[in-house]
Amino acid sequence: MEALLQRKKVEKVAKKNQVKASVRLYYEVENNEVKLKNKKCPRCGSVMAHHLKPKERWSCGKCGYTEFVTGKK
Repeated sequence: MEALLQRKKVEKVAKKNQVKASVRLYYEVENNEVKLKNKKCPRCGSVMAHHLKPKERWSCGKCGYTEFVTGKK
């Protein structure tokens, strides 16, 4: 009985500590080619983040470059 309770505790801790594979969020595979989902920064070349609030925009965390999305409805 004690072994069962201890196994449940271990499973609960293991489930809590699971990390999602973040690679799937940033890349997609088409025709055996890996393609980046987000834009690249024209100033420094790193990957830009897409923000929806307070205004929709693309921003680079490395150099601070920001593009605001306009005319999208």
